[in-house]
Amino acid sequence: MPEPTRPARAVRMLRVLGVVLLLAVAVGGLLLGSGPLPGGPSASPSEGPTAEPAPTAAPPPSTPASPDAEPLQGVHVVLDPGHNGGNGEATAEVNALVGDGRGGRKACNTVGTSTSGGYTEHAFTWDVARRTRELLEADGAEVTLTRQDDESVGPCVDVRGSTPGDVDADVLVSIHANGSENTKAKGYFAIVSAPPLNDAQGEPSRDLAAHLLAALADGGFTPSGSYPEALSERADLGTLNWAERPAVILELAEMRNAEEAALVESEEGRQRYAEAIAAGLRTWAAAR
Repeated sequence: MPEPTRPARAVRMLRVLGVVLLLAVAVGGLLLGSGPLPGGPSASPSEGPTAEPAPTAAPPPSTPASPDAEPLQGVHVVLDPGHNGGNGEATAEVNALVGDGRGGRKACNTVGTSTSGGYTEHAFTWDVARRTRELLEADGAEVTLTRQDDESVGPCVDVRGSTPGDVDADVLVSIHANGSENTKAKGYFAIVSAPPLNDAQGEPSRDLAAHLLAALADGGFTPSGSYPEALSERADLGTLNWAERPAVILELAEMRNAEEAALVESEEGRQRYAEAIAAGLRTWAAAR
């Protein structure tokens, strides 16, 4: 076979060099794209900026429980719904004499009053007490009622007044409504035992009364004009005399006054009374 000429040989060499260059470029690209070879040095920070790691989102701060979430947590309240639905049919039982807490004797209990339309005090106090209990328990309080229904008899005043000490409660609120013969009389008032028989019946009971009376005023109710600052002091009420915790009787309304009778006969009115009692106990507890 004849030897190729010089130009042909030069062309062949150029083709070979072109192939070699293409292979070199391809191998270099592979090496650059694959990062450092195993065992080789890694890139130093001076070789260019590195991407900052994405910041980790901080967890949202936990919301601390409000100190007012359960303002009555740890408070034990005794609610005493005045009278009872069975008292009217148990004359002998409710008229039986018990100690009045001051060395005397008095009737176990009474029937209570009613509006001219026949709505009874015992039904009113029972409904307000249950509504108040619901509100107080929502505030964290423990609540004891002195009676468990509105069909039974009693309990007697000595048992009602002794209940806070028997169950180790903090406070007693006895719920009533007044029955003045004067149909123009209106308004709420509180009663405390006086002269006090123990430390709880003195200033602590007056302080409790002040908070409850203020809450009733804030609730839009009318204070009685029959007593200075709507506060009465009595020595003859066994429920108060037997109490060894701060204790108040609340006469929430005059049931023979037509305007207030309409209020106590309505569910809305009874709910408002319950809310006022609960509000008074909240402020009382916060101030202790």
